[in-house]
Amino acid sequence: MSVSTKYFQPEVLSAIARLDLRARHVVEGFVTGMHRSPYKGISVEFASHRSYVPGDDIRHIDWRVYGKADRFYIKEFEEETNLRTHLILDCSGSMGYPEHPGTNRMTKWDYGATLAASLAHLLVYQQDGVGLTLFDTSIRQQLPVSSSRAQLPTLSSVIESNAPGSSTEVKSLAEVAANIPRRGMVVLISDLLMDVDDLIAALHRFRFDRHDVVVLHVMDHDELEFPFVDRTLFDGMEEVDLEVLTDPQALRESYLEAVGAFTKRIRRACLQSKIDYALISTAEGVDAALTTFLAARMHQQRARA
Repeated sequence: MSVSTKYFQPEVLSAIARLDLRARHVVEGFVTGMHRSPYKGISVEFASHRSYVPGDDIRHIDWRVYGKADRFYIKEFEEETNLRTHLILDCSGSMGYPEHPGTNRMTKWDYGATLAASLAHLLVYQQDGVGLTLFDTSIRQQLPVSSSRAQLPTLSSVIESNAPGSSTEVKSLAEVAANIPRRGMVVLISDLLMDVDDLIAALHRFRFDRHDVVVLHVMDHDELEFPFVDRTLFDGMEEVDLEVLTDPQALRESYLEAVGAFTKRIRRACLQSKIDYALISTAEGVDAALTTFLAARMHQQRARA
């Protein structure tokens, strides 16, 4: 099936084609291809009925039951998809850095979107289910979990129809957690520029619900290295009225110390909660970043087996 190559980049998909993404912790039906999950989705084998609720697909109403009971019931089917992965992509204003990326440079948003699309492609071709949530101050858009290959052009369309803007609210992550009906894998792709205490609490919520959690921390090379030399005017990307004119060389050392403490704290919190964490610089090719992360995760899983 043909999909846009803006985020589904052939060189990235080729690089990760021989790798896989599996659940590290025990989640419902996480062994792909070995057995059918006992949980209900939309597939080929009838499982049970449940009462209709607004928003349900009317194609799955059992009209025979309606004729007898005069009430709407939905037919549920056993789900052949084993792993359900929820990709959570940050589309706040800071993800739009840099505003003018140039020919061979990506914004954090485009980089994160390419990570999300590449993982979605990998999961669907593993015959696993994947969904997408975009968030900033609130949940901007959600795509339900599906293992159909038709999910890929839909996912591409959702990403391309959005652009980074507004600020980041961690409460959006709490809302996402509350809306996930059962255990699965959660992959957060973000620059994590939000209140760290609230962020850690949100990650703990995902783990409390027994999701397998992955954090892909995307930062621009400028944020990690602070290469500025001349007097520079810095504009706030989420606080539009914020401007700071400064000599970057005078604050470079303290800035890098603050960034180091920031990433170290998040990494430690993830380690303590058994969350996979990867700090990714946009200066690194998406293919190299994903290959390194997936290969390391596979190696760890085999070592524990």
